[in-house]
Amino acid sequence: MKVFFFVLALALFAAPSMGKVFTRCSLAKELKRLGVAAGDIPYYVCIARYESNYNTAAVGPPNNNKSRDYGIFQINNYYWCSPPDGGFSHNSCKINCKSLLTDDISPDVKCAQLVKKQQGWKAWSTYKFCTAPASVNDCY
Repeated sequence: MKVFFFVLALALFAAPSMGKVFTRCSLAKELKRLGVAAGDIPYYVCIARYESNYNTAAVGPPNNNKSRDYGIFQINNYYWCSPPDGGFSHNSCKINCKSLLTDDISPDVKCAQLVKKQQGWKAWSTYKFCTAPASVNDCY
């Protein structure tokens, strides 16, 4: 069983060379620079930690419906972004999932904000670890 989780973790966090891995504070600073509301930053930082370990190039393993999750916030391709293989997507964020795998997290943030606006923080299953996120005030 431990081997399964190790392989799953490797698949989730395997990153092509174009990805960037943020630290807690570097992500907080970037979110602030991108104009994210100060009160939301700790939640996004916490979600990114549990979803991708701050890795912009993370692609999750296939979900039960064969969709995948992309980028630092693990945005799902069935609902939010157009998958690279051209498969069906509602594509509510009107972006290609590949744009969520680069060093520039502005598309990720914009899409994550739409997810939050439409579904709230609970759209991320990892939110259960983030209901009272640590402050990031020490990062500025």
